Amino acid sequence: AGGVIRSIEFQPGQQVAAGTVLVRLNTANEQATLNALETSARLASVQAQRCQQLAKDKLVSLDDVQQRVAAAASARAQVEAQRALIAQKTIRAPFTGVLGLRKVNLGQYVAPGTPMVSLQQLDPIYLDFSLPEQQVAKMVEGIAVRASVDALPGKTFDGRITAVESQVDPNTRNFKAQATFQNPDGALRPGSFAKVGFAQGGERDVLVIPQTAVSFNPYGNAVFVIGKTARKPGEKDMQGNDITGDKLVVTQRFIKTGATRGDLVAVTDGLKAGERVVTSGLLKLRNDAEVTINDAIQPSADANPTPENR
Repeated sequence: AGGVIRSIEFQPGQQVAAGTVLVRLNTANEQATLNALETSARLASVQAQRCQQLAKDKLVSLDDVQQRVAAAASARAQVEAQRALIAQKTIRAPFTGVLGLRKVNLGQYVAPGTPMVSLQQLDPIYLDFSLPEQQVAKMVEGIAVRASVDALPGKTFDGRITAVESQVDPNTRNFKAQATFQNPDGALRPGSFAKVGFAQGGERDVLVIPQTAVSFNPYGNAVFVIGKTARKPGEKDMQGNDITGDKLVVTQRFIKTGATRGDLVAVTDGLKAGERVVTSGLLKLRNDAEVTINDAIQPSADANPTPENR
């Protein structure tokens, strides 16, 4: 309900329990109306009782008695409605949590729905995150989850999946899951960015290549595979000298990629172990282009990269 703030009974950043009074609005007019309604209700109740006594002596009709009783009940209902209105002007904490900064001042008029102070529950705390739809079968309630936040480097928190969104977002093809973490010391804060990890089964052998070797495109991911081909007879180099032996050429091949880990990406289809792929200069290549191999320049292939913050 709207009204003028009569008293503010909290301190910013205070821990409060459910039901604690936070703000009281001015209720002088409503209290006066309540007094008048209570008086009318008492009078209606007395009149109803008197009418019932007269009805026993057959001095009034049954219809008069019923009207008096109904009027008394209506008066009591108006009193309860007025009390409920007054109760709405005492703002209480709906649950236990920690208050934020005060957004109103003493004597200020506030309309219905005006924010007065934020209230956050810190223990337990919920973490919402999104995953691709391919993982929906693996997300069930009770799975252990580990999270870390940038504000607390080197520290991890353990929780469990407590809810999974039943619908996949048609725009992103992701679905949301919610994990619950115990947070007795209040280290985790609502709105923080967290990195989430969870076990996906035992160890297995996978084929991985550096992410720099993959050309990621909307129509499919591709790599340039290095192969050998015979030279044409009499082929010469730029100086006019004869060239012998096989030459190295590249062929673009579409692949299917899996999970990423640091600088590496898993290849689930399209490549075999032992095949060589180009890791740099992809924009300069085309099918059947001749290349030379320079292994002195190695691409980054760290499973846990720690780049410098420049």
